[in-house]
Amino acid sequence: MGAASGERDHREFLAGIRVGDLWGGTVAEVERSRVTVVLDGFPARPLGIIWAHDVSWSSSPSEVMKAGRWITAEVIAVDVEEGRARLATTATENPELWAFLKSRRSGEILSGTVAAVEPFGVFLALEDGPEHPVLPGVGFITIPELSWRHVEAVSDVVQVGHHVSCVFLGFDTWYGEARLSLRAARPDPFQVFADSVTAGEVLRGKVTRMITFGVFVRVADGVEGLLHAREFALDRPATARPAVEAGDEIAVVVLDVDRQRRRLTLSRYRSSADSR
Repeated sequence: MGAASGERDHREFLAGIRVGDLWGGTVAEVERSRVTVVLDGFPARPLGIIWAHDVSWSSSPSEVMKAGRWITAEVIAVDVEEGRARLATTATENPELWAFLKSRRSGEILSGTVAAVEPFGVFLALEDGPEHPVLPGVGFITIPELSWRHVEAVSDVVQVGHHVSCVFLGFDTWYGEARLSLRAARPDPFQVFADSVTAGEVLRGKVTRMITFGVFVRVADGVEGLLHAREFALDRPATARPAVEAGDEIAVVVLDVDRQRRRLTLSRYRSSADSR
């Protein structure tokens, strides 16, 4: 009876907590990957959890947290079923930055200067935002969000010092970043292409990649379609290697244009002479 009542009590307590609330509590235990907190108002057991990177962007948990210390943190997630509230002391440690990121809206255009180019993405120093306490910039663009086209090297798209405008995708509470998309701020070549073609149309394109089940053919700038290996199997098994190589120019027929998934399906074009 007592255990059931305690379970109900902690669920009711957590149900009353909202994301964005500032909450106080006492540190119960400091581990390498997390800190557990006894939240004010529910002394029975620790319901608060702060993951290592939510403790501080510049220090390890053991450097800034001690068992028995009273802290304040922002609630960034509540899981009633799991019985815990996820907290971030990075919010109270960096209030200006946190407030700036929280006030951004999905789809908003943010501008800034490329501060660093890394193999995993690009950091942006935003025009209207505060500096990040650790990272080169508050804005961050992942490789897939740099361009609609395949990116061989990040430096082919942007370089340090470039001024760019991007679409805000979301607030990354783990790193304290504004996740941005450079490609979303520019026309999608696939949608432009889709407006101009119809199924059955014959196009010429260049083979760009060979894969086990077919080849990719570039039919327009930034637009590639799949030509399945079976399209080459006239008098050969369907698993035979396509009789083309990367760089070859071939004629293809548009079978299907999937706007939502940005997929183009092609068929091999055969002239009347091919069928004789």
